[in-house]
Amino acid sequence: MSQALSQLEPKQIWKNFSKLNAIPRGSKKEEKVVAFMVEFGKSLGLETRVDGVKNVLIKKPATPKMQNRKTVVLQSHLDMVHQKNNATVFDFDKQGIDMYVDGDWVKARGTTLGADNGLGVAAIMSVLESKDIEHPALEALFTIDEETGMSGAKGLQAGFLSGEILLNLDTEEDDEIDIGCAGGLDVTASKMYAEKDVPKDSIAYQISLKGLRGGHSGMDIHRGFGNANKIMNEILLRGKDLISVSSIHGGSLRNAIPRESVAVITFDKKHEAQIRKNFEEFFNTIKTDFKNTEPIMELQLEQVKTPARAMDTEAQKLFLEAIKKAHNGVYKMSEEMPDLVEASNNIAKVNILDGKIMIECLTRSSVEKTKAEVAEQLKTTFDGKGFKTVFSGDYPGWKPNPDSPILAVLTELYTSVFNTKPKVVACHAGLECGILGTNYPGMDMISFGPTIHGAHSPDEKANIPSAQKFWKFLLEILQHIPQK
Repeated sequence: MSQALSQLEPKQIWKNFSKLNAIPRGSKKEEKVVAFMVEFGKSLGLETRVDGVKNVLIKKPATPKMQNRKTVVLQSHLDMVHQKNNATVFDFDKQGIDMYVDGDWVKARGTTLGADNGLGVAAIMSVLESKDIEHPALEALFTIDEETGMSGAKGLQAGFLSGEILLNLDTEEDDEIDIGCAGGLDVTASKMYAEKDVPKDSIAYQISLKGLRGGHSGMDIHRGFGNANKIMNEILLRGKDLISVSSIHGGSLRNAIPRESVAVITFDKKHEAQIRKNFEEFFNTIKTDFKNTEPIMELQLEQVKTPARAMDTEAQKLFLEAIKKAHNGVYKMSEEMPDLVEASNNIAKVNILDGKIMIECLTRSSVEKTKAEVAEQLKTTFDGKGFKTVFSGDYPGWKPNPDSPILAVLTELYTSVFNTKPKVVACHAGLECGILGTNYPGMDMISFGPTIHGAHSPDEKANIPSAQKFWKFLLEILQHIPQK
């Protein structure tokens, strides 16, 4: 833990967050952090269990004056999104996050910070180890794999929990109380394509598009950020009759707006000047279009060793048309809740190499019918260009309950403590509450958290005053849990 972080308040949260961030904890690679959390619970002498999918449950009895209150489930997820800047050398499987303080923010050097959902985990750890915080009986649930499939929440069995109220600590604006979220569906289109020999008089360029902001494919999808896969496709279309695509690698995670894309193309050397001119002129237009949202986006053209094979002309035509036509971004705004995105799609990953194309999307919607509509439109687009499209990883949204008893408690408390009313919202992210509710339909659920910006990107940062506010609010809530 750096000296700067050790001085931050609340000290217990930043201490535990630093301990957590010292452990590699990428989605689907949570073995080390699960072991860490089990050891943490046992070191406190608390009942600690691990279920069949590796969710961790730590139980703490009520403090003496709170034994007549309802049992509360405190819930956060252990995994974090692994994203880094292209120039950053970092091994997420072996290294802890390198954090630093910048004014009122905690950031990471060149990588995601893991405040999503590490600050929630750290807050729960702080309550569990406390000796002077009043609280009802607690069940601390730490789920796995929230970011890439929610398999932890999906695998949680009925009967593992006994709490009547669930506090999810995974919201990212401290003035919001969340009562609903979007569901999601993975849409994957794949295709084998014919290759052709590259003529001997050809040269090759590597086209590198980078510097985009990226971000959360749910929470940031409405902000007009550039999608590297879409932009790269538009660039390639400007040379479609003169170039042959040999490979493309764009994006890295379904739930992150793609920040970078790299393509290798071949062409007749006599067309080099024209191709450069077409690409650079079009990119200048793109830069103008995105001047406010993507100020440091850049395009690099570099001659590289000419590959032996490239895409067949017809296969390339169908691919470029498919990406151009496939919907990306906001699909529909909610008619029920102001400023809420109802449905969207993120063309998250595009990979072309050695005769195979793989396109990976994440479709989100708070309405199941609309989610299916977007997915079917994508399937029609991709299938019409010769792809095989499959759906997977389906998870439900969390339907808002404005009459929730715990919502009434939190709204009144927030207004009293902070002298202003909170924003009661639903979000376009995938919180685990919707899934948890399938096995615990009677549980009263709510979500809140500290302010975190740039989640799922190397720009992720956590607001220090907000963490203090969040901690104060959490302690107030625990003292005001209703009686049984």
